[in-house]
Amino acid sequence: MNNGKEKLVVEVVAAHNLMPKDGEGSSSPFVEVEFENQRQRTQVKYKDLNPIWNEKLVFFINNVADLPYRTVEVNVFNEKRSSNSRNFLGKVRVSGSGICREGEEMPQLHTLDKRSLFSHVRGEISLKLYLSTREEVKEVINDGDLGSVSASSVFSKKSKQQGTTMAVHHQQDNKKTNQTQQNLKPIEPNPGEIKPIVITTVPGPVINPSAIATACGEFSLKETSPHLGGCPLNKDKTSSTYDLVEQMQYLYVRVVKAREIAAFGGGEVVAEVKLGNYRGVTKRVGPNNPDWNQVFAFSKDCVQSSMVEIFVKEKDQDEFLGRVWFDLNEIPKRVPPDSQLASQWHRLEDKKGEKSKGSEIMVSIWFGTQADEAFAEAWHSKAANVHFDGLCSIKSKVYLSPKLWYLRVQVIEAQDIVLGSLIVRYPELSVKVQVGNQVLRTRISQPSPNRTFSNPFWNEDLMFVVAEPFEDYLLVSVDDRVGPTRDEAVGRVILPVTAIDRRFDDKPVNSRWFNLDIHGSDSKAVVRFRSRIHIRASFDGGYHVLDESTMYSSDFRPTAKQLWKPNIGVLEMGILGATNLMPMKMKEGKGESTDCYCVAKYGQKWVRTRTVVDSLAPKWNEQYTWEVFDPCTVITIGVFDNSRVDKNNGSGRDSRIAKVRIRLSTLESDRVYTHSYPLLMLHASGVKKMGELHLAVRFSCANIGNVLHMYTMPLLPKMHYVQPLAVNQLESLRYQAMNVVAGRLSRAEPPLGREVVEYMLGHDSHMWSLRKSKANFFRLMNVVSSVVGIWRSVESIRNWHKPVYSALFVLCFIVVVYVPDVIIPFVMIMLALVGIWRYRSRPRYPPHMDTKLSYAEGVHPDELDEEFDSFPISRSAEVVRMRYDRLRSVSGRIQKVIGDMATQGERFQALLSWRDPRATFLFVVLCLVAAFGFYLVPIRWVVAAWGLYFLRPPKFRSNLPSLGVTFFKRLPTNADSML
Repeated sequence: MNNGKEKLVVEVVAAHNLMPKDGEGSSSPFVEVEFENQRQRTQVKYKDLNPIWNEKLVFFINNVADLPYRTVEVNVFNEKRSSNSRNFLGKVRVSGSGICREGEEMPQLHTLDKRSLFSHVRGEISLKLYLSTREEVKEVINDGDLGSVSASSVFSKKSKQQGTTMAVHHQQDNKKTNQTQQNLKPIEPNPGEIKPIVITTVPGPVINPSAIATACGEFSLKETSPHLGGCPLNKDKTSSTYDLVEQMQYLYVRVVKAREIAAFGGGEVVAEVKLGNYRGVTKRVGPNNPDWNQVFAFSKDCVQSSMVEIFVKEKDQDEFLGRVWFDLNEIPKRVPPDSQLASQWHRLEDKKGEKSKGSEIMVSIWFGTQADEAFAEAWHSKAANVHFDGLCSIKSKVYLSPKLWYLRVQVIEAQDIVLGSLIVRYPELSVKVQVGNQVLRTRISQPSPNRTFSNPFWNEDLMFVVAEPFEDYLLVSVDDRVGPTRDEAVGRVILPVTAIDRRFDDKPVNSRWFNLDIHGSDSKAVVRFRSRIHIRASFDGGYHVLDESTMYSSDFRPTAKQLWKPNIGVLEMGILGATNLMPMKMKEGKGESTDCYCVAKYGQKWVRTRTVVDSLAPKWNEQYTWEVFDPCTVITIGVFDNSRVDKNNGSGRDSRIAKVRIRLSTLESDRVYTHSYPLLMLHASGVKKMGELHLAVRFSCANIGNVLHMYTMPLLPKMHYVQPLAVNQLESLRYQAMNVVAGRLSRAEPPLGREVVEYMLGHDSHMWSLRKSKANFFRLMNVVSSVVGIWRSVESIRNWHKPVYSALFVLCFIVVVYVPDVIIPFVMIMLALVGIWRYRSRPRYPPHMDTKLSYAEGVHPDELDEEFDSFPISRSAEVVRMRYDRLRSVSGRIQKVIGDMATQGERFQALLSWRDPRATFLFVVLCLVAAFGFYLVPIRWVVAAWGLYFLRPPKFRSNLPSLGVTFFKRLPTNADSML
């Protein structure tokens, strides 16, 4: 016997990806463990599909020698808050042969099993099972052998035998457990203490419980309380212009120009502004009346002196030609919308402190905030170490996307085409159309009995994306395929894009004939007036040119401004700052650092904050405003590391940190949302938190009626429905639009890099990812789970598991059948009541990136490696073969599901197709009999009879399938004809 010394400890760590059972897309799980007629349970984790318990359940062991022949049953349930019942979420049965001693325990991941064939279960649970002599039994629920012994008496006997040593150990264990529960971040162990996680034989991804704990706390959205506009958040700030950011005080120094400067060497001169240890130097200009007109901004946090000095120096010289200084206590303050402070001439002092006779400098100096007009163009004190060429790249800027048009070129036909060689075959003529870097080609003209080979016919539309101002030409070339990979031009025409007509509706423009230039073998152009091509070209302004995915689009307006409708509101965003950023690069003498800036894109307006140099907790406090034309749009905010600050970085590509999306329709009107958004980035090693982005967002609308009216309007402009574009064509046009936008924005100063534009527009959203496929599958299952829950409730009533509820349901069914007019009103009232009831549990926070929804926590490393691999693939043949086999396995399951769905549909078609003449004959006869029966018997009695038959108690039923199901499954399908 055990003599009561050793006990079994079952430590329930966490669970992952449980099945939602409460009808609202979540569950309130708890774990019940049973061992040798002892049963204990954990606490309930409300509304959590990835719960974390970290609770220890201790059980008595009758005989340790019999432990390998015992099993521990672990059941996971969902607690219903409306009643005392519970739903089954899964079970695990652990053999006692795998239980280890204390100190050797390791977390084991178990896949939850079904209780029966029809159970819907998913997810995993992490457990630790070990033997301990220090733990004490806190609660025992006995069902058999220990029924006569109370838990309190057993506990008192055991505590007396173990004495004070047991109490000391128990207190130490409680302290360790409390410390572990308080610190959600996992503690890095020493290399010698690292122990591998034991995984069960069930295949699946390895999930670290500490990672789940970190995700629950670190990957969530947090509400903040910044002092916006210089006052608390609950104050009225409608009169303040910059009311969504914290006020930052700056000392502005504008150095305009100087006169009568006598340079010693006659070289270029500069002006240097010095405030304590911070120095700013102007550009170099000539000595004759130098003109700088530069603004320097010193943060009030950096003020380390009581005076500011301005020196005029000759380049590469330490001695100054003159200086002027100002006492900070005498400097005025300026608050917009006050006019700018006028610059004044100040006489320079020489080295002896005496005023020069004619040397003067024009300067204006004042205290202000980031709302000042000079803030964006100013040289900031925190950018003192940035080289001169990189100063332009750190300033805040506003960019506008070019106005994009769809160019439709309809190639109709050609006449009198002259081939350049002897005709020994039927020519394969096609038309190649090129606009800038975009090249499209028609299909090869097919032979026709009514047309000769010299008069080909195509009648095909080609679509291009062109940006204003129009700078390209339309090149149309008729080519003859003379080889598998060789085309020979037999004629071409070049048209200026500016001469093409514009249209705003579906009315076609007039087509035109254009003469083709024919090129001979002697490379001299010979004009053939009889060779011409028939083309209809137009700019379609009724479409919206999609440069981003439709799901995340920030604008749905058509290209033509004449079709725009008035705006419905204003979106204001204050980009406050970021915290706990990950270092992105190494700098000489500074170690790891990050030069961070933000880019926000909504509609045609892109905004870029200034770059905060060498900071892992930058503060921008910049506010921007957009006009809103549709509430069902999304604003995207990306965080990047500026690579142009480092002079030694030759690549010039900015590193992306993460991005955040906010859908405007999820925001309440005129409410200020202040939250810190987790910056989550998926790497090849897994999901990582790159920091937190602090934002203040407000969506304001003057007329709520206009906003509600937008929900009744089509999402895209009218032309998308009158003349719809194919899905593949839209994807191709979106790729072209993204290239045009990236090319135009890269020509701005400072340029917005192509890598930034592509990341903000989601250029890789169409790439294959097994992780996204699983995430979408679970999203679909979450949607279907509500329907499945309703069906289970009906089955429970039909099987009379709760006779009282079933009897009430039958009574209500008879009342509804007797008064059928109340069915639809009753359903509508129930839906309205459910909506009103759920109002109190509505989301309070705006949406953010969710790692659980994205299936990014438990993804297999090889799946991540496949997702981040280049296209085409760059891995070895063995890895490609393994991934191909995995893809075949997944596709095989999808293929089977699609085949089953097609089979059911074909069986419906076979009812009247006479493929099975006997089955069709029976169905036709049944329909004739049913027609007479429904004519003679009122429909309410038919429905009542069917409902009562369907709801009959189980003892009046047969275990065999019904006649209708049997007849339906016997119908033929087209699967018999498949190879």
